[in-house]
Amino acid sequence: MESIILNNGNTCPVIGIGTFMLSPADAENSVREALKMGYSLVDTANAYVNERACGRGVRDSGVKRGDVFISTKLWPSEYENPNAVDETLERLGVDYVDLLYIHQPAGNWLAGYRQLEKAYRDGKAKAVGISNFEGKYIAELETQWEIVPQFIQVEAHPYFTQAELRATLDRYGIRLMSWYPLGHGDKALLQEPVFAALAGKYGKTPAQVILRWHTQMGFVVIPGSRNVDHIRDNLDILDFTLTDDEMAEIARLDRGERYYHRTDAQLKQFAAWRPEFERA
Repeated sequence: MESIILNNGNTCPVIGIGTFMLSPADAENSVREALKMGYSLVDTANAYVNERACGRGVRDSGVKRGDVFISTKLWPSEYENPNAVDETLERLGVDYVDLLYIHQPAGNWLAGYRQLEKAYRDGKAKAVGISNFEGKYIAELETQWEIVPQFIQVEAHPYFTQAELRATLDRYGIRLMSWYPLGHGDKALLQEPVFAALAGKYGKTPAQVILRWHTQMGFVVIPGSRNVDHIRDNLDILDFTLTDDEMAEIARLDRGERYYHRTDAQLKQFAAWRPEFERA
């Protein structure tokens, strides 16, 4: 496994198992099997309602807790809950998480970030992050943070490389974790001729080439799947390296086009919605 160094000196694996949209049963199975085959990063969230399942997957994998990088996110309804961090740790069945995000720039997100900073100081989070904070949101947070975040999690793929955002991230050494890394499964992206050619050259699939592009961009990538064969294929990207010319060719695909467009109305809904967490 390759790793990157964070702005606080800690390290993070470059590829992990994502659990967005996975049921608790599927999340538990995917986490357990991914860790057994060599993954060491697990990403979940309050809002995914599978934190307990992810915790079980980690414990049942046989991999030591200290060898697993666990990432989760506080949902906006939890930002003002003084017990939110401890309740999150309890669901995961751990004493600390390796990375704790606030999930959306909704509700009292500054209170949420203050919770992250306290968790960091208390040793309950080894790194902190912001998810979906782009444009005016990261600009405002930049004037408020006491601890610079280690990560941001946002949509990123060859059609949308977050070039503008990365200028801010580079100033602070903030790392990017990609969601929708394969363009939300867009066939147009997967069938781009450059990926077909590189897949043939390296004996990989176009999806594997794209995932490798992410890691060589310095991004951490967390593709999710309930299919064990797909999980194995997603990990099988570390035995080849794209050349500078190939990376430059892929860079020409950047259209500045995202797949997900968040609205102010959605942010209001996010602030009002409260997850019904797993009971067991």
